[in-house]
Amino acid sequence: MRHAKSTPYVITAMMVVITAVILLMMGRVPWCACGIDMWGTVNTAEGSQQLFDWYTPSHLLHGFIFYAVLWLVARRVDVGWRLVIAMLVEAAWEIAENTNAVIERYREVTISLDYFGDSVLNSVVDMLAMALGWWLSMRLPVWMSVAIVIGFEVLTMVIIRDGLALNVIMLLSPLEAIKVWQAGG
Repeated sequence: MRHAKSTPYVITAMMVVITAVILLMMGRVPWCACGIDMWGTVNTAEGSQQLFDWYTPSHLLHGFIFYAVLWLVARRVDVGWRLVIAMLVEAAWEIAENTNAVIERYREVTISLDYFGDSVLNSVVDMLAMALGWWLSMRLPVWMSVAIVIGFEVLTMVIIRDGLALNVIMLLSPLEAIKVWQAGG
């Protein structure tokens, strides 16, 4: 019985490893050619190549959002299996985000002209950030989870003129006004 309780968490961990292998097979670099550093500089070629970058908070927010959505639509499903679903979505995004088509889309419609995709190390940390957001969602009061989501969105918008919401808008339906503002105009 105890073994069955841990199964979804083992599957979740395996998904992270399998995603890393897929990204390597896609030709993604394991880590930045410049070496491993804690933080990538935004709007540079190494921006998403390091352990953390300014988009790591958006992956943390994915955890909060996935937890909330799955609580709403699948609350009868065991929380461990809901985490498997969330990690599957996160892993799919990490793979899609690092395809040539999406990398070119970022360059085309955002200010991320030097974006070359994530290193595998950065993608793994992004997936772990999602899991951390999930874990925090399970333990924090709802008001605190909402405050963290809003706080990180405001923080990244103020510091790097980007964030999860702006990223989604610019990928799906780019607005010239946002692009100009992101460029400092």
